[in-house]
Amino acid sequence: MASNLMEAVRQTIRLNHYSFETEKSYCNWIKRFILFHGKRHPLELGAKEIEKYLSHLASDRHVAASTQNQALSALLFLYQKVLDQNLPWLEDIVRAKRPVRVPIVLTRGEVARILGAMHDQHWLIASLLYGSGLRLIECLRLRVQDLDPEYLQITIRDGKGSKDRLTMLPEKLLPHVNRQLEQVRSIHERDLKAGRPGVSVPYAIDRKYVKAPTQWAWQYLFPSENYAYIRFHGEKRRHHLHPSSMQRAVKLAVRKTGITKRASCHTFRHSFATHLLESGYDIRTVQELLGHSNLNTTMVYTHVIKRGGHAVRSPFDSI
Repeated sequence: MASNLMEAVRQTIRLNHYSFETEKSYCNWIKRFILFHGKRHPLELGAKEIEKYLSHLASDRHVAASTQNQALSALLFLYQKVLDQNLPWLEDIVRAKRPVRVPIVLTRGEVARILGAMHDQHWLIASLLYGSGLRLIECLRLRVQDLDPEYLQITIRDGKGSKDRLTMLPEKLLPHVNRQLEQVRSIHERDLKAGRPGVSVPYAIDRKYVKAPTQWAWQYLFPSENYAYIRFHGEKRRHHLHPSSMQRAVKLAVRKTGITKRASCHTFRHSFATHLLESGYDIRTVQELLGHSNLNTTMVYTHVIKRGGHAVRSPFDSI
């Protein structure tokens, strides 16, 4: 029962063109929900069982509100999309209220210090996170064809919300990007000579363009060292660098610099947006570069800039 249900969940997620990260997350939460209720089929459960599970996450597991809401989204997807249960009680389940937090932002000097403690491709990835405002997974998914050195721009394919967007490619990073491309070319040629199947590509591309995995344009800018089994391809392919590798590198660099802020890979993106606003760029432009659907999401950065149209100067600074 469980295997058939989870396979149905995966097929429905792919039919709705959700990201692979969403697929892994939803499947994980659905499995946990079923195990929590003694492996009973979800059709035997209802609003009371869902609320009991969400309460368990909050009171016993002490998860954040966003994590609790992610679990609820997975269960709503299960009942509405997979099991086709359009039940009134589904809409009555209240989502946890997420606290409003000001993003952690690094100063330009702190960014420089952290980058100075990093090396090789980890340094280049961090530089792109800050210099182009990328999310970590967006950076790791970059392919050769997504770079446009002449126009100094990067195309983000299938970003958050399944949206494409354009952002800048810092001119100072061009020599480093070209050096990385040379290394990728060497790996690619080695794979071709060995007759390997190539890189992982989106589901539809793999079926429509069967040669895409071995073509230069589809190669990852930051490929993994080894081939890994990709379930939806049914074989081993070369994937991009795993996010945990970069997360560890940033954590180590922050520790080396002695910076006490809880900086992570995503902090570079927060710093990118804040520093652009500090430099006087229009908030709509920053919104487009970040790929935010709602301007209110971008507005949060106006609360952390040092100076701006709505900044308030302490009277203590005038005495």
